[in-house]
Amino acid sequence: MLRNVLSALVPNCPGLLHVCLQTGRKHYVDPFEPLTHVPLALRPYSEDLPRLDYPDLEDVLLDGLASNNRVTWSVHRPTTIFGFSPRSARNVLASLCVYAAICGKEGLVLRWPGSRVAWEGFSDASDAELVAEHALWAAMEPSGKNEPFNCSNGDLFKWQQLWPILANQFGVAWTGYEGEDQRFMLEEAMAGKEGVWAEIVNDNGLVETELNDITNWFCVDAMVNVERENIDTMNKSKEYGFFGFRNTVRSFNTWINKMKVDKIVP
Repeated sequence: MLRNVLSALVPNCPGLLHVCLQTGRKHYVDPFEPLTHVPLALRPYSEDLPRLDYPDLEDVLLDGLASNNRVTWSVHRPTTIFGFSPRSARNVLASLCVYAAICGKEGLVLRWPGSRVAWEGFSDASDAELVAEHALWAAMEPSGKNEPFNCSNGDLFKWQQLWPILANQFGVAWTGYEGEDQRFMLEEAMAGKEGVWAEIVNDNGLVETELNDITNWFCVDAMVNVERENIDTMNKSKEYGFFGFRNTVRSFNTWINKMKVDKIVP
């Protein structure tokens, strides 16, 4: 799809000056052996790590612009995105909010489903507005052109910091990591909850959504069950002149509030 778009736009659109491509941290990991390809010694991920042997969207972008000197490009690699996008597969906030709301509706405790590493270890995130700022900077500033960049908030957090915030937002009790034997998959735990979500939508006058439309349990399960810390560095962006950042804890709270105000979650 990207190859077809570039082949049509580049030669026929003289006003096109720059192409921003948003990919993600999967650039650094083996698509067939996730989170195992890059040695621990090479984390946090930096943009100068050697490319993998698998073709990806970035290869298509470079091939599509190789013979054109007019159009510049930039690649942006966010990690877990916090933002207002209820139907985005990689925006985990909607799924987490729905999980908390269902716990509240059923009188259940908001249990941490994942690993000890994800609970106690360092994680990073990408505020959706920061990703947009990053793309605008690259498109407008000479130093941001024809370069790939990581795009995270620039700080670190632990899920044990954010879990009580999520519980407080929905007025439910919570528990943290309680041992390997207590881990569970949200994709299984939330199976068959379509009727419960329909009641929550109706009772709270929310925007009409189906449970499967607003959630992606597989993505959340992958995030909370990591067995290694996976973080990147924003040094390259800073060295090239981008100094944007977000406080991840505040970002987490802000986007939950945004989803509440817009009646996506109760």
